[in-house]
Amino acid sequence: MRLINRLILRLVFIFGLGQSIVTVPAFAQKDSIDSIASEEMLSEVTVTSAVGISRKVAGKGRAASIEEHLLQLHSVNMVKRGSYAWEPIVNNMATERLSTTIDGMKIFYACTDKMDPITSYVESGNLQRIRLDAGLDGNPQATGNIGGSIDLKLRKIGFNEASEEYNATAGYETNGHLQTYGADAAFSRERFYSNLGLFYRHANNYNAGGRKEIEFSQFRKVNAFLNLGWQPIDNHILEGTLIFDRATDVGYPALNMDVSDATGIITSLSYRRENLQRFFNRWETKAYYNHITHNMDDTHRPDIQIHMDMPGKSSTVGLYSLLQGSSNHHQYQLNYDAYYNTLFADMTMYVDGIAPMYMLTWPDVGTFNTGLSFSDNISIGEKHSLRVSIKGSWQNQRINNDEGFRALSIYFPSMKRTAQDVIGRIAVSYAYRHKDWKLAVGTGYGNRAPSVTEAYGYFLNNTFDRYDYIGNPHLKKESAVEMNASVSWNNSIIEASAETNIFFFSNYIIGIPDTRLSHMTIGAAGVKIYQNLNHAQIMNITASFNINPIYWLHWENRLSYSYGRESTKSRLPLIAPLSYSGKFKLQLNDLEAEFGANLVSRHNNYSEKYGETPISSYSIFHCNIGYHFLIGRVDTNVHLGVDNLFDKYYSTYSDWNHIPQKGRNIYTNISFQL
Repeated sequence: MRLINRLILRLVFIFGLGQSIVTVPAFAQKDSIDSIASEEMLSEVTVTSAVGISRKVAGKGRAASIEEHLLQLHSVNMVKRGSYAWEPIVNNMATERLSTTIDGMKIFYACTDKMDPITSYVESGNLQRIRLDAGLDGNPQATGNIGGSIDLKLRKIGFNEASEEYNATAGYETNGHLQTYGADAAFSRERFYSNLGLFYRHANNYNAGGRKEIEFSQFRKVNAFLNLGWQPIDNHILEGTLIFDRATDVGYPALNMDVSDATGIITSLSYRRENLQRFFNRWETKAYYNHITHNMDDTHRPDIQIHMDMPGKSSTVGLYSLLQGSSNHHQYQLNYDAYYNTLFADMTMYVDGIAPMYMLTWPDVGTFNTGLSFSDNISIGEKHSLRVSIKGSWQNQRINNDEGFRALSIYFPSMKRTAQDVIGRIAVSYAYRHKDWKLAVGTGYGNRAPSVTEAYGYFLNNTFDRYDYIGNPHLKKESAVEMNASVSWNNSIIEASAETNIFFFSNYIIGIPDTRLSHMTIGAAGVKIYQNLNHAQIMNITASFNINPIYWLHWENRLSYSYGRESTKSRLPLIAPLSYSGKFKLQLNDLEAEFGANLVSRHNNYSEKYGETPISSYSIFHCNIGYHFLIGRVDTNVHLGVDNLFDKYYSTYSDWNHIPQKGRNIYTNISFQL
């Protein structure tokens, strides 16, 4: 046995095993029913944030972006338009069918091309955990979450956790010369706490496999945050949050425009009451405001026939009030939330010798939404558990800009300036546990109102299929029925599981060509108007097998397959092909390491109707290693790794316009905690 151990150790070091870019422990399940909702805890941040509780992290640790953290979560993929601000996909559904919040706060992107997803406004140093709800059983503040919901929980040290804590991080990546610097501090007393920090990232153009430079893939970003807590009286807590995030000189090689400036200001103030008596034991009420500005820019692009300015603005004010309680075998939540959002975007085109041409693309649409949700987790003996979740909302939308209303009325003469919808969701799941086995089944129904782009967008060019898009104010609500099931078995050495979910859509919303209309963008293939299709379906299947043959070695495997088709029998776009991911993890005292691979089949089931073309199969390997040690009282973590070990030139199914991914990338980072 010793000889076998020594041989395995030698193989580990030969291949330079290292921990993954971001290590996320196996599902920390929420409320005992993991087929519906799960909370993924980030390894580099302790749940309590207490000094003295250290986490050894291999891979990029705090130098990793939020997008790289999200990619480690089950059922999450990314739409990549460059090396910055990737758009999350959950269950093969993108932004319109997801709900993304930051600490329960609703925030809306300000770019008509979705170049600034909400996840781009948070940094790792200010993140405590990510809550992922895959499907219709969303978090209490989620609305319209047919595909799922993501809530980024901010880091708050709490009271009496530690007197003070200091962290510093520096990272460097050879591909694109990406530099990351961050510092944050936390102070805690009996009546007061604070977290504050500053992060900076700077990257040049990166190289795809074969050292092919991808122009316009550079970016710069700075993020500053402050979280405060004050407890004037026992169990009465006031908390405040301020986030400032600004990205400049952001290149998007998959698009025909870049971003000169994307700025987000996110604020909140909350009151929390702990240790309540009787029916509820905790009450939290939060009011928040955020403002996002986004300026697209093409001045650095060569051979521009028509220069365009395309700014966008998003402002949201909102609140929620959450009550939590337990009684006998019940754990329940009651939540009220409301928000008001305004979206405005316009475009000015400049042609030599001609007066500038002006057009509204989002006509200052105001959306008011208010809703009530309730969930209950019920334990039925030792083997059975049940979860019920329900939410209903009322929504009112209004076009505030007269010029925008008149422009869209040309195509829809009978349209009204305002629209109201009642939307909601309900989900039920059941879990059974017996010895090493666990079975779970669930179902749900939900609907969503059309997004601002789908209902009121005006000549928005989509470089994916090269069509101009016009919204449709007469769209019906999209609805879906979800069915899911999972089975798992584990003992001290082996973990095996399989799960599936399927969504049956009615009135599925997607853009359909209208040959009667003429495009406005030079080179566009035509004009599409958003329409309702009778039905569509998306299915996802995942199987995993993990084995821990020796206490210091762990082998993980996951195979996934997805399928999507709509009522005309055409494939849906952005549906992942068959893929496999596997990794060997080593943890020996203060050493952590990993060697892993991602194998993806050829994307044969692509959607030609919606602008997709096939993607070749590819295999990508990575390895990295990390070591934790003490320098006096300072916890120190050093990491070294390689992504795309063999410098493969490839694109994934969700890379916009088949933009190639990074080639071989060697990275290193170091972090300190005092």
